[in-house]
Amino acid sequence: MFAFTFLRTIQGDDNLQAMLVGAMMRKIKSRNWKKQRYFKLEDDFMTIWYQSKKTGNIRSTFSVNDVEAVREGHQSEVLLSIADEFPPDRCFTLVFRGRRGNLDLVAESAEEAQSWIWGMRKLIENVENMGEREKLDQWIGEWFKKADKNNDGRMNFKEVQDLLKMMNVDMNEHHAHHLFTMADKSQSGTLENDEFVLFYKMLTQREDVLKVFQEYSVDGQKLSQSNLEDFLREEQLEGDDIQLHAKQLIECYEPSDKAKRMNAMTFDGFLMYLGSAEGSIFNPQRRGIFQDMTQPLCHYFISSSHNTYLMEDQLRGQSSVEGYIRALSRGCRCVEVDCWDGANGEPIVYHGHTFTSKILFKDVVSAVGNYAFKVSQYPVILSIENHCSVEQQRVMAHHLNHILGDRLLKTILDGKALIRLPSPEDLKGKILVKAKKDGGLDVHFTSFKHSRVHSKFYEVASFTESKARKHLRDAGAEFVHHNSRQLSRVYPSGFRTDSSNFNPQEMWNAGCQIVALNFQTAGEGMDVNDGLFSQNGCCGYVLKPSFMREADTRFDPEMPQTRDHYHPVVLTIQHTTCLTLSNIHTHSYSDGCSTEQLEIVGRQIRADMYVLYGSISLLIACLSPVFLLSPQPVAADGPAPP
Repeated sequence: MFAFTFLRTIQGDDNLQAMLVGAMMRKIKSRNWKKQRYFKLEDDFMTIWYQSKKTGNIRSTFSVNDVEAVREGHQSEVLLSIADEFPPDRCFTLVFRGRRGNLDLVAESAEEAQSWIWGMRKLIENVENMGEREKLDQWIGEWFKKADKNNDGRMNFKEVQDLLKMMNVDMNEHHAHHLFTMADKSQSGTLENDEFVLFYKMLTQREDVLKVFQEYSVDGQKLSQSNLEDFLREEQLEGDDIQLHAKQLIECYEPSDKAKRMNAMTFDGFLMYLGSAEGSIFNPQRRGIFQDMTQPLCHYFISSSHNTYLMEDQLRGQSSVEGYIRALSRGCRCVEVDCWDGANGEPIVYHGHTFTSKILFKDVVSAVGNYAFKVSQYPVILSIENHCSVEQQRVMAHHLNHILGDRLLKTILDGKALIRLPSPEDLKGKILVKAKKDGGLDVHFTSFKHSRVHSKFYEVASFTESKARKHLRDAGAEFVHHNSRQLSRVYPSGFRTDSSNFNPQEMWNAGCQIVALNFQTAGEGMDVNDGLFSQNGCCGYVLKPSFMREADTRFDPEMPQTRDHYHPVVLTIQHTTCLTLSNIHTHSYSDGCSTEQLEIVGRQIRADMYVLYGSISLLIACLSPVFLLSPQPVAADGPAPP
């Protein structure tokens, strides 16, 4: 099978050796569902299988690549429910990427649990530290394994056809057989390891990229360091330390040792570089913290979650501390906690007056305490919806103090009276509580005019999405001005019972800081949210534009052209190719043609979207369709293109 060089560094690990031997553990689904399963790491150090004695040879498998994290002890509702039966040192949870459910396990001994916990973490660490060549090998190896149904280490043509279907490649049989025959150098009627790699390369041939490569290559076979420097300067528009950068790229991405010795990059290395983070359109200088973090909280957009405890819809969905862990692990800095009176004097968290399940408030606080600052050191806001009696509110206060300790902000910073909100930098490592006061002390938002006179800088106004849209439409400039001095929270309509999301951009346009979304629901809303907060170190805070922060701002998001120093921006995009398109239904304008939409996310005007038409006839022969049109400028704030 495919060998990975990183295996040399882990094969001698005692924990991994124990995983190779295998172990009998309990798989836990509920307090009443606890089944014995035999778990074992395969020799590829990437696949784990498990089976029960009853099913015999029927095995379930998962890839280390699919595991995001390993949590020790009772860190899930399921394991908490059996805490009286199994000690925490024998329990652990495998957290999977995406929407796949977690795997809760109980080992026979604490020592065995530690072997699997640290062994899995070692494997995850090595996957994360793979080089581009190893990532490609691992990816190809996984596809090979999926397609090799009879596990004989080779693929016949029927298995190749099945593989193409799994990869969403709609290729006619004649062309597929032609590629298969060309790759079958041994003429055995099957593809072995190296032959399958050749088949994959032919399948993913990038003619458009090859054309660019050959434009800068003297011999058409490789780029010298000087050629690569020219490419970086002229195409990538890089200007600083190009000579050093070109040398580093060759060392990092070139798979051929011979080419490395010549300080050159082959086409394979060029493809790996372009497909890596270094070849991304994302500005690498913005991946870390680069913004001023010393301004008041109200000057930042804050990554915020709505109904954080829910894993699904808000009528019958499951409540789980996992919602808090996942949101905080994505850089979310404001989480919602709906608190109600529970049995035995313990407050509970759930979506009140619905059939959603219930979790303990103290478990939520523990999860927040454990994960608040793993991704970002900047402050976390607990947005508490308090429906508890005074007696259970005292219990809540006890849990907050006891579990969070000094991390809970309870006093004025440095003993000084504040005249404005503190900054994220001032509040590093702190957890803040946002909640309403009791009864008549509660503060209600009346109007922006009233707020200018009577509101305090530390008060937070909350709006439903419909109410926020009305304010944006009727008094956009005043809304922005309000948000320049205090915080506003916008949350989804109660009619979104499916936990869907609105587009947060329209609320950010008004300067709203806490735009709360259902993190558990994938879609455009969360894509836009992830896009904004992927910058500035994914810390959950993004500085608002200066014209939204100024005390005398009169910016109106409905009429941005009235702003001082307003200049429309013309963006020119040339999009030539795609790789591994999903098998989805698209609107076709003619046979062999499809459309791709490029959207400018910002102020919603007619010019935001422009449709590119291009031939995808090459889909029958490869995974990378080519768009043949010349680039057209898209005005970010002007009339729609014809």
